[in-house]
Amino acid sequence: MIATLLSLYAAGTLSFSNTPATSPHTMPWNDQTSLEATPVPQRNPAEIGPVIKAKSAIAVDLKNGLILYEKNIHDALPIASLTKLMTGVIILEENNVKETVEVSKNAARTEGSKIWLAPGEDISVESLLYGILIPSANDAAVALAEHNADSVEKFVEKMNNKALELGLIATTFVNPTGLNEPPDNQVLPGKSGSPASGTPSTQETVTTRGKAATGETAQAGQTAAEILGLNETPSKRLQNYSTAYDLTLLARYAYGKSFVRRAVIKKEMEVSSTDEKTIHKFKNTNELLDSYLNVLGLKTGTTDEAGECLIAIIENEQGHDILTVVLNSPDRYRETKILADWVFRAYKWN
Repeated sequence: MIATLLSLYAAGTLSFSNTPATSPHTMPWNDQTSLEATPVPQRNPAEIGPVIKAKSAIAVDLKNGLILYEKNIHDALPIASLTKLMTGVIILEENNVKETVEVSKNAARTEGSKIWLAPGEDISVESLLYGILIPSANDAAVALAEHNADSVEKFVEKMNNKALELGLIATTFVNPTGLNEPPDNQVLPGKSGSPASGTPSTQETVTTRGKAATGETAQAGQTAAEILGLNETPSKRLQNYSTAYDLTLLARYAYGKSFVRRAVIKKEMEVSSTDEKTIHKFKNTNELLDSYLNVLGLKTGTTDEAGECLIAIIENEQGHDILTVVLNSPDRYRETKILADWVFRAYKWN
């Protein structure tokens, strides 16, 4: 399986440039139909590519996976709260949304964006899922992780195993929130309580995973995280890393779940504890939902290290959807608008 994923990654690396796509090449959708079976957008060669200052960006036809624009799409970068798409995926696949979660002190005191959960509060999985997908609440993400796997460390193992399953070759998770982990709190993916040594670059990850694919480092009993060499290269702070390419695969997979589609389009929401004594009101962090574009959601993320990040699903007037990713952008909303406007102007769906 790993060898197959590596071959997909290598093929993508060879065929993708850091400029607007000029020849048809596609994302490896699991259920990819032939391009002839779906409307294929044709680019007007007279349209000059957009100026995107984000460190990495991509635009993809959501239906058939055709890459319409690309810039540094295999560069591994911090992804901040885009992480919560994977958190939500695991919870939706392993838990019933009607289950009740008892919020721990650890979850309640989580820093950053939060919905102000109280220690000992009982609240549904459904409400916490809305909490991570709409206001991007870190306390809700930790509460869900602890409910699912008894500890954040065990949940992170599941995140990295799921990344492997989905073919996210250059993706590494160290927590379910996207926050930075200080040096004294680093935990290796797949090794509870071990001191971490950092996050690998794309090249280091691929090199290590190539050894694993050939059996050079794989041993019986190793976790996916250990086999894939997710614990190399010193860094001052440990973060979740991915690429625009990998995030396109993750976003499309997550968006395939009806709960995610319902949640990410909501601008505001109110949930309560199971005893209805505590009310949590929140607003969607995605400002594009109020723009002139027909944005169907998806996920925001921001930290000092990651910069402004955004994944968006946008529909044009003819009903064709594109998926965009911008990482470390000086203005994620403006650049996503620029990218979407250019795609819908430069391409025509026949």
